[in-house]
Amino acid sequence: MARPLRITYQGAVHHVTIRGNNRSRIFKNDGDRDRFINKLAESCRLYEVQLYLFCMMTNHVHLVLSTPKGNLSQFMHRLQTAYTAYFNRRHNQSGHLFQGRFGSTLVEEDEYILKLSRYVHLNPVYTKAHRDKSVRERVEILRNYTWSSYRSYIGLDERLDYIDYNPVLTMMGSSSKKHNSQYRRFVEGGIKDIDAAFIEAKQNARFGIGTSDFQERIQARYESLVQDYDKKEDVSFRQTNDNVSTNEVLEVVLKALQVEPNAIQRRGLNSMVRPVVAYSLCQYAGLTQRQVAEVMGLRSGAAVSIQIKKIHKQQDSDQDLKATLEKIKSQLGDR
Repeated sequence: MARPLRITYQGAVHHVTIRGNNRSRIFKNDGDRDRFINKLAESCRLYEVQLYLFCMMTNHVHLVLSTPKGNLSQFMHRLQTAYTAYFNRRHNQSGHLFQGRFGSTLVEEDEYILKLSRYVHLNPVYTKAHRDKSVRERVEILRNYTWSSYRSYIGLDERLDYIDYNPVLTMMGSSSKKHNSQYRRFVEGGIKDIDAAFIEAKQNARFGIGTSDFQERIQARYESLVQDYDKKEDVSFRQTNDNVSTNEVLEVVLKALQVEPNAIQRRGLNSMVRPVVAYSLCQYAGLTQRQVAEVMGLRSGAAVSIQIKKIHKQQDSDQDLKATLEKIKSQLGDR
């Protein structure tokens, strides 16, 4: 099946996340963390990526960066491959370390990148272990956390030569001497009163984080990619005589999901109805992604690909989803 669309802009700011496969640990000790940082710095120099900030947690990493050469995929492939090779060798493991490739959201500069930097740097104090501690305790934890760029932003550590601090710190005012302390107050102020509006905008942003004008520009770019994608659509799921009818697939799937037919038309942030329907129509009815889009009322084959990606991403960790897919397969898979 063709890869899902990934929107990239030359020179755009990206919020990139990489996560452990099945939420597993990607760092077992400080030696692993040091090696990841070395590979990160090395990859930034090799691909001329501008890294603005980072935060490493036990099972995931946040990066905020831009790619003047428009080479985000190459940069991330090199970083993840190099670290995975080290990790598997060091811990006598094999197979995938990370969950898929990586996640990337486009971010409008100015206030949005500033708020995003606070969100990323505050990750260490919003874990379950620290969520209920006092503000003073969490400030102490944040300032002592060594596996992010925060300490170097507020002057507790020397600046890192592979981090570009200017885009964030210059928004702190005209006096560069006060940038560190102003940024510290800005970030730590979010411990008690996190920017809920920004968090919601980030979670619900379909095309990127920014103003409505920014969203419209990104959407236009997306729709342009959709047109190109549909022309090259993967045709691996062509109908054959062994396929089940579309109506029969829909009947079995909707019964397994325990939903009415109109549920296919409803968008839901965490709903797996449309992903399961899309996947099953391709898998058992032999429809192309473009044909599935017509059946489901989606815009394009690319939109179907995005739905199917959710299945591949969650089926190993979501036992309810796995059971539903097995139930559908038991009724349709042997035809």
